[in-house]
Amino acid sequence: MSDNASEQKQQTSSDAAAQKGDQQLEDVKRPVNKFVFIGVIVMLAAVGASIFGAFKFVEDERARSLQEWQIRLGIVGDSRSAAVNEWLAGNFKTMRELAENASLQLYMSEIAAAKAPSETSIEDDPFATSDGGGAAETTYLRNILTATAERTGFKPPVEAAAVSANIERVGVAGLGLVDAEGLPVASSPGMPPMIGKLKDAAMQALEGEPTIIDIYMGPSNQPTIGFALPVYGIQDDGRGAKGIGAVIGVKIVDEDLYAKLVQPGETSESSETYLVRKQGITAEYLTPLKDGTPALKRALAMDTPELAAAYALTAPGGFALKRDYLGEEVLMSSRPISGAPWVLVRKVNRAEALAETETRLKTILTVFILIIVGVTIAVFAVWRHGSSLRATQAAQNFKISAERFENLSKFMNLISNSHPAGIVAVGGDTVYTYANEPAANDAGIPVGDMVGKTMAAVIGPIKAQVYADINEKVLKRFKETEDRDACREMHISTFGDDDDDEADDLQVIKSDHIPLRGDRDHPPGVLMILEDITELTRERRRSEKMLRQLIDTLVSVVDRRDPFSANHSKHVAEVAKAIALEMGQDDLAAKTVDIAGSLMNLGKIFIPPELLTKTGDLTPQERQTLMSSYLVSVDLLKDVTFEGPVVDTIRDMGETWDGNGPLGKAGEDILQSARILAVANAFVGMVSARAYRDAMTFEKVSDILLSDTGSKFDRKPVSALINFLENRDGKEKWAHYRERPEAVSEAE
Repeated sequence: MSDNASEQKQQTSSDAAAQKGDQQLEDVKRPVNKFVFIGVIVMLAAVGASIFGAFKFVEDERARSLQEWQIRLGIVGDSRSAAVNEWLAGNFKTMRELAENASLQLYMSEIAAAKAPSETSIEDDPFATSDGGGAAETTYLRNILTATAERTGFKPPVEAAAVSANIERVGVAGLGLVDAEGLPVASSPGMPPMIGKLKDAAMQALEGEPTIIDIYMGPSNQPTIGFALPVYGIQDDGRGAKGIGAVIGVKIVDEDLYAKLVQPGETSESSETYLVRKQGITAEYLTPLKDGTPALKRALAMDTPELAAAYALTAPGGFALKRDYLGEEVLMSSRPISGAPWVLVRKVNRAEALAETETRLKTILTVFILIIVGVTIAVFAVWRHGSSLRATQAAQNFKISAERFENLSKFMNLISNSHPAGIVAVGGDTVYTYANEPAANDAGIPVGDMVGKTMAAVIGPIKAQVYADINEKVLKRFKETEDRDACREMHISTFGDDDDDEADDLQVIKSDHIPLRGDRDHPPGVLMILEDITELTRERRRSEKMLRQLIDTLVSVVDRRDPFSANHSKHVAEVAKAIALEMGQDDLAAKTVDIAGSLMNLGKIFIPPELLTKTGDLTPQERQTLMSSYLVSVDLLKDVTFEGPVVDTIRDMGETWDGNGPLGKAGEDILQSARILAVANAFVGMVSARAYRDAMTFEKVSDILLSDTGSKFDRKPVSALINFLENRDGKEKWAHYRERPEAVSEAE
C-alpha cells in the first residue's frame, strides 16, 4: 500500500498544473460519476425488487394452497363432527325412548308409590329390588331394558357375556333404572354397579338434567361412555318436576363411533381424524391413533410446543400449521362436538399436503430468477453502451445547473441581506450553517466568522439554550410529520430585566422557527428569523399601563357613589380572572374578563346615590334600573377598542344558560367570557355585605351557584370557582370580601 501511495503522490505532483488549469472539467466529471453510481444503485434496486416480487408471488401461491387445504380440512371436519354428533344423538334417543315409554313410566310410578325406603335392599345384583316394588313389574322392566340393550348395543362384549355362570361377573355395559332415591330398580345383564360416576349421573338426571358420562376406562379395560335421563310420571311434563326415577345407559366405545371418524373415499396416506379433550393440564386422545395407540392411552401436556391437540382445545374451529402427537409438522383443522367436552381434530402431514405445490413453486421461482438475471444482463449491456453519451450530456447539464444555482444563491443572499430581521440557519447541534448580514451585525462579527460556530459561542449560553430548546421541539415534530407548515413555530422571548420596562438590558425577540429538510451534505436544521421588538413591547406595555390606570380611575368614580359597592368591580375582575385561569383559558381570555369585570359597573354613574344606598325594598322599576346598568356600560364603551371582546362580554353577562336573559341567548351561544363574568359577579355580590344584609358564607354561596347551574349559570365556571375556593386557598385569599365597608360601619 505504501508503494501505491507513493505513486499517487508523484502523479498528483506532476499533474498539479493540469488539474488547476482544467478545474472546471474535473467539476463536471465528479457529478457524472455520481450519476453512474446512482444508475447502478437504481439497477440493483430494480433487480432486488424483481427478486422480491418473485418470492412474493411464490409466498402468495403457498398461502393460496394453505387456504385450499383449510377449506378441504374444514369440509371433512364438518362432516365427521356431524357424524359424531349424530352418534351421540342416537344414543340419547335410545335413552329418551326408554324414559318416555308409557308402560315403563306406569310401572315406575307404581313402584315409587308402593316402595318404602325401609323395605329396599341391594343383593348380589346391583339392580335387584325388594318385593315392595312388585316382582311382576320388576321382571317386565328388566325385559324391556334387556331387549333395548340387545337392539342398541348397550351390552357387554360377547367375550364378557359368555363367561361361565360359576364365575362372578363384573358389569361393564348395560341399561338400568333407579328410583327417586337413586336406588336400583332393574337392569339388563352386565350393567355395572350403581356407584361412582354412575351414581353421580343418576342423581343429576333426577334433578331433570340429561347427563353424559364422559368416556372413561371401564372395568373391562375398554373405553366406556354413559348416558342418564330422568323418568317422569305419566302426568308430568318434565317442567319443574323431579323425576320418579332415572334410566342409565353404559356402553363400550367401539367401532360404532370410530367408524364415524373415517372419511369415505379417503386417499391421503397421512390424513387422520381423532377426538381429544382437555384433562387437567394434558390433552387426552379419546380415540385410536394411526400409529396404533389405543384409545385413552396417550396424553400430552397442553404446553407442548406447537401441539395440534392443544391448539384445537384452545381455539376450537381454528386452522393452523402445528405438530401432531409424533412431532411431525401437520396442517390441522378442528371442530367442537356439541353436548360433549370433545374436539374433533382433522390433520394431514404438511410434507404430503404441500409436496406438489412446493415442487411447482420451486420450478416457478427458478424460472423467474433466470429470467430476471437474463434481463438484468441485457439491460446492463445496453446501458453501458450508451453511458458515455449520457455522461457527456449530464456533465453539460450539470454545468448549466451549477451556474444557475450560483446566480440564484447570489440573488437569495441579496434579498436576505436586505431584510431588516436577522436570518440564520442552524443544525440540530446548534452550529450556524448560514447567517445574513443583519444577524451578523447584531452579533458584532462578520458573516464568515459566524458560520461554523455554535449559538452559545456567538450570542451567549442563555439565548442559545432558549432557541435550542425550541429548535429541538420543531425538529422532533418535523421528523414525525414531515409537514413544514404544521411544525413551524413563532415565539417571543424576553431577556434581561422583564420587571422594568425601561431597563437598558431588556431585550424582546420575536423568533420564527422553520424546519429545514436535510440532504446528503447537510443534516436537518432550522431556519430562524429573529426580529428585535423591544421598543414595540415597551410601547405596548406603556399603553396597557395607561389603560389600566384609566380603568382604575373610572372604577373609583363608581365606588365613591356607593360605599357598599366599593371595590365590587375590582373583586369581580379578580374572581373572573381566577376562574378563567382555573379553566385553562389563555392570557387574552383572562385579560378580557379582568377588564370587563372592572368596567361592567361604569353605567352606575347615572344611577342616583340614594337608589344605590337604599336599604328598604326596591320597586320593580328601581330593581330594573339597577339590573340593567351594565347595558349602560356597554353603550358608554361601544366605541372603545380593546384587545379582546370586552364590550360583548359585558353585553352578554346578563344572559342565562336557559335563554331567559334580555337578549334571549342560551347555552354555548353566550360568550364564554360572559358566562365566567356572570358567575364572578353573582359570587362577589353574595359574599359581599350590602346595605340591606350581611355577607353570605362561601359555603352557602357555593350551594346557591350549584343549584342555579343549568338554569342561570354554566356548570364549567361554577365548578372552576368552587375548585379554586376549596383547593387553591380561595377562601383565605378572598376572606376580606365579606367585611363591611369601614365608612358604613362607622356610620352605623
